[in-house]
Amino acid sequence: MRLRPQGVLLILCGAALLRIALFSELYLRYVKEGLRPYLVISGVALIVLGLVGMIGRDEDEDEDKYEHGHEYEVHDEDAHEAHAGHGQETHAGHDHDHTRNPRIAWLLTAPALALLLFPPPALGSYSAGREEARVAAQGTGTFPELPAGDPVDLTLGAFASRAEWDTGASMKNRTIRLTGFVTRDDDGTWYIARLLVTCCAADAQALKVQIRDADVPAPDAWVTVTGTWHPTGKPGSDAARPVLDAASVKRVPAPSDPYEKR
Repeated sequence: MRLRPQGVLLILCGAALLRIALFSELYLRYVKEGLRPYLVISGVALIVLGLVGMIGRDEDEDEDKYEHGHEYEVHDEDAHEAHAGHGQETHAGHDHDHTRNPRIAWLLTAPALALLLFPPPALGSYSAGREEARVAAQGTGTFPELPAGDPVDLTLGAFASRAEWDTGASMKNRTIRLTGFVTRDDDGTWYIARLLVTCCAADAQALKVQIRDADVPAPDAWVTVTGTWHPTGKPGSDAARPVLDAASVKRVPAPSDPYEKR
């Protein structure tokens, strides 16, 4: 079985899918949890197609060689001797054309090999800084009261919704705890952010909460911030933004699933 770039490319892509979906949780960087079985099936299918393609090509070549050899055998002896050199040259050139792959084609395997060995990281502050999304109910209203006890753990989406649309000010005088990665503006304003995905990383939308009264951590660092809601304007107006006055900022490991669920 000869190695061909087409088959190797399929096998490497399939192996990369199995690595991130079957043998680790890296797939959560790119798609939602429910899509794991489809990634595993796709990985197995790519590997099988790559192997079948290479085996199939070898069988075709063996059959081709047999047919050419048989054709030469039916010639009479004198004709065979007269044209032996020409026939061998033609046959050798024919094999050469069928079996040789352009060397540059092997460069196609480099991205697949990189994907297998070095999976790309999850989307981070670069993406969050370029697409802010509001994922709140359209229109103002009174939100349910928060659970008893402080601090209250909220998702960034829940905090932003209440900060921008809650006419009942349900977060007033409550201690809130939020977790996300760090992103900042050129003027030094910084936020914790998280990306919301519907299906996969391609449709990610950024959720951001501005943090006040705390030093700026390194960009893309994951932190848990505890503090109090800072009202900025009338609910439903452009001035109403999600802002938190920080009492503490703690570095935390990046979660295995970095995206926020709806």
